[in-house]
Amino acid sequence: MRGAGRPAASCSPHWLPEPGTKVLNLAMGAVTYYLALPFIYLLSYLPFRALYLVSDVMYFFVYRVLGYRKAVVTTNLERSFPEKSPDEIDAIRRDFYRYFCDLSLETLKTLTVSPAALNDHMSCGDMSAFEHFFEKKQSVIIVMGHLGNWELCGAYFSQLPLHPLYVIYHPLRDKHFDGLFYRMRTRLGNGLYPMKSTFKCMIRDRDKLTATAFIADQSPSPKNAHWMTFLNQDTAVFRGTETLARKLDYPVIYLSVIRERRGHYRLHSELLVEHPGELPENLLTEMHTRRLEQDIIAHPATWLWSHRRWKHQRPDA
Repeated sequence: MRGAGRPAASCSPHWLPEPGTKVLNLAMGAVTYYLALPFIYLLSYLPFRALYLVSDVMYFFVYRVLGYRKAVVTTNLERSFPEKSPDEIDAIRRDFYRYFCDLSLETLKTLTVSPAALNDHMSCGDMSAFEHFFEKKQSVIIVMGHLGNWELCGAYFSQLPLHPLYVIYHPLRDKHFDGLFYRMRTRLGNGLYPMKSTFKCMIRDRDKLTATAFIADQSPSPKNAHWMTFLNQDTAVFRGTETLARKLDYPVIYLSVIRERRGHYRLHSELLVEHPGELPENLLTEMHTRRLEQDIIAHPATWLWSHRRWKHQRPDA
């Protein structure tokens, strides 16, 4: 198995309770984890066909009974696609919730999925951008969004004869679930960089051949963001990808994860820039955001509409 291995201790995830955390909360978190763990693994060991039967039941409860974040999803869709009719919005919303339930269970599947099963459900389109820099032994930065299935993508990428993959992630507050997700994301050889230590870790590993993946479509702090129109809305965009790409002078590759049919995804790569410092400031941020926007418009049901993406307003508005 090819992989980057677990990062050194200085960049490994660690968990410490925040000041004032009570013993009772820690105990309840542990109890919840150990009660949930057998069911998590039971779901993970199900074959994909059985998993999707569970997903169909889950859809009924998540969408029809609980209405999980239905108002957020509806508002996001209506504002992003003002040209669409109520019936079209409703169709996308229903398709999104089916995809969301599949995504949730597919993510659990990465705890036990085999490389052979990954090859049955994942495939590659044009990956020449990676192949070019792999042959040159040049590290790269990947930028992508919460589109398709990024967790299966990471697991599958670890099996490709390309760069060892490192993924930026935000450690969870609960040490038990944080450890579970750490194992889930590294068991096939990938490495993780805690978000707050990303630059330090990338500098430490500069002599290695790496592909560092940034999922850059969540809502950042409005004061430090680049503001632009995205899906017809004034949007704060994370600038960290561009900032680190400039500092390290790494090529930036946009990676699409497109769902071709239920349970089957295809990866496509596109070189955005080889030398980020040659671009005007904020242009790279606009480029990868526009590229994601194109994918969302083409595949509207498979982006994470339940995220409160537009919760911030421009500071000077």
